[in-house]
Amino acid sequence: MTSATSIRVLIVEDHLIMSTALRLLLNSQENLCVVGEASNRDKARELAATTSPDIVLLDLFLTDGDSLPLVSDIRVAAPRARVVILTGSPDVSLHRRALKLGATGLVLKEQPADVLLTAIDRVHQGEVWIDRSLLAQLMAPEPVAAPCPADSLTPREREIIGAIGIGLKNKQIADRFFISERTVHNHLASIFRKLEVSDRLELALYAGNHGLLLPATE
Repeated sequence: MTSATSIRVLIVEDHLIMSTALRLLLNSQENLCVVGEASNRDKARELAATTSPDIVLLDLFLTDGDSLPLVSDIRVAAPRARVVILTGSPDVSLHRRALKLGATGLVLKEQPADVLLTAIDRVHQGEVWIDRSLLAQLMAPEPVAAPCPADSLTPREREIIGAIGIGLKNKQIADRFFISERTVHNHLASIFRKLEVSDRLELALYAGNHGLLLPATE
């Protein structure tokens, strides 16, 4: 039964057994009331706009796609709602993304019911709840992607790769770009070193796999 002081909860979960279990658990609490259940993204957006939830329990994955864009959608449809993500994923990048999008809770599905209830209460009070086992991962520096060797290529080196891609030899490349064969040789040595290839065949394979075989400038 809903009262003026009940925390209004919207459940977004595509597994019926899980959704039903959550509804029974939450409705058994005097201070909680389930105001809607959605199993897909469209229904979640609709109910967020029409049921005025205080808390949205959002499964990290839904069968119709990634649920994380819903975090932003829910915040627009129901500005006062706070989103708690239910997760079983080990992928910390997804958890970081959820928090960046505005989620204020992360609860592991393996946790007992009392942890979820506490999380809902704390988040409703304005706190951020993150499962302890996720904290260390989230506090670690984000991994920096290794730079792509091709990023270090100069415009001229890219042009020479393009010329090689259409089968030009060193002299033809030199004539094409009005440079000496010695300069072409030096450019190729630099390209081989940067891309860690040893000959033209390896260069052609690398360039083909990385989108570098574009036509050389006329």
